[in-house]
Amino acid sequence: MPSEKRSDGTTPNRQTPMFPKLDKYWQHPSLYWPLLILFAAATPFTFAPHYHFWLMPLIFGAFVRLIELRPRFAVSSAYLFALTAYSTQFYWIHTALHDISGLPNLYAVPLTFLLPAYLALYPALCFWLWKKFTLPRSIKTGLALPVLWTLTEFAREHLLTGFGWGALGYSQIVSDSPLAGFAPLGGIHMVTLATAFLGTWLVLASDGSIRPLKRLFPIILIAILITVGYTAQQTDFTRPDGSTRTVALLQGNVVQTLKWREDQVIPTIQKYYEQVGKTTADIVIMPETAIPVMRQNLPENILAQFAEQAQNNGSALALGISQYTSDGSGYENAVINLTGYQENNPNGIPYYAKNHLVPFGEYKPLPFLTTPLYKMMDMPLSDFRKGGDNQSTLQMKDQKVAFNICYEDGFGDELITTAKDSTLLANISNMAWYGKSNAMYQQLQQSQARAMELGRYMVRATNTGATAIISPKGNIIAQAQPDTETILEGHIKGYTGETPYMKAGSSWPLIGILTLITLILFIFRNKKS
Repeated sequence: MPSEKRSDGTTPNRQTPMFPKLDKYWQHPSLYWPLLILFAAATPFTFAPHYHFWLMPLIFGAFVRLIELRPRFAVSSAYLFALTAYSTQFYWIHTALHDISGLPNLYAVPLTFLLPAYLALYPALCFWLWKKFTLPRSIKTGLALPVLWTLTEFAREHLLTGFGWGALGYSQIVSDSPLAGFAPLGGIHMVTLATAFLGTWLVLASDGSIRPLKRLFPIILIAILITVGYTAQQTDFTRPDGSTRTVALLQGNVVQTLKWREDQVIPTIQKYYEQVGKTTADIVIMPETAIPVMRQNLPENILAQFAEQAQNNGSALALGISQYTSDGSGYENAVINLTGYQENNPNGIPYYAKNHLVPFGEYKPLPFLTTPLYKMMDMPLSDFRKGGDNQSTLQMKDQKVAFNICYEDGFGDELITTAKDSTLLANISNMAWYGKSNAMYQQLQQSQARAMELGRYMVRATNTGATAIISPKGNIIAQAQPDTETILEGHIKGYTGETPYMKAGSSWPLIGILTLITLILFIFRNKKS
């Protein structure tokens, strides 16, 4: 029997409405599409620097309810919602392309929307799959949808080098959210799953048209979810090893458009040399590419002077610098450890080289298409080599420091192996590419997630911000004022042990379980309520 259609071409909603009048208005095209865009545009307020974590489950729930009202448009609605959300969250792409790199708006504007347009395919895929299931609403919306959303976000983080920014779970990475407690249990994707569950269960629990007993079940599930998250948040999975150290994180505030100019090299080196001389902290860390010269091209004695200055102050010093690969065929984005530096052995410096490179920023995808664009931009280095998986920690005083560089702190799975052998986590970044935008704060929130997942202090040394010290519980202990030349000093404790997430080794066990659930639901997909 052919389905009935309204005069506007839509299919009537056959579910009993939650709020009859509200649902009637919401599903009207003149309100439906603007509401969809409005909810999506509000998503940036759920992330840093706003941290309105409570808003995300409500937004997600409202988004799901809208799609329930007009299921015929589920895929297009999901794409529009995600396109809007990611465009408002990642507006700083235009800052990097146009304001900093100098790409004309003719190219910068469409390229700004290219990434959100690609990322939006994953939520669209989620709802395309969701439509394939004909199951009772409590299972289809309350179970299948959160599982599918988590799986597609996981795919987004891994396919084509991956981009995990804006994942649902990051909105909950704040001490006030009980859902943050799922981070050490199963990583950010378990937090995403919990957030999606909360959103869909709120939809089911608020349906006043169904029997109270049916409404009670999602309410009980919400209570269990929050209780488990809160309990995990209060549980110490890792422990202090008894060591305490002072750290100094140098923030040079070097303008990106001046950073690589030849006449600015000496002033930049002098600036950081003076900062090193001003602190007697046990561990001193300089930001990503703090020294804007290839290590091998530095004038003689520069590194020796930095090492000597730090040694005289009783400090172990690590600094961000680019360097040629050992075979001289390429270059790496590295952090080098000048502790115990020997001038007669410059090639024996312990270092960590960035392994997960930024597409379009540190390497050129599809060079036959992108090379002409690079010729129009001020991007001096864009062909870095990978440093390799599972690199060793760097010994600084009595701390085994697991470094990651900038973009890498968005990939928790890739940090586990090295973190197991560490007592301290450290990120060095240069966010000057994104001006005074929210990009630095969004990355800070990712570092908070990594601290929670791995149960260790995370220190961040950045060029312009957000320089910070983060506790194993994800709390920001200290933070430097962005866009200022300053030194952030504070205390850290060395930590040891493993969280359940670390013991699992990655997010793959969780993803395997969710995939199995999806397959089971797919087998029984035609079971109607």
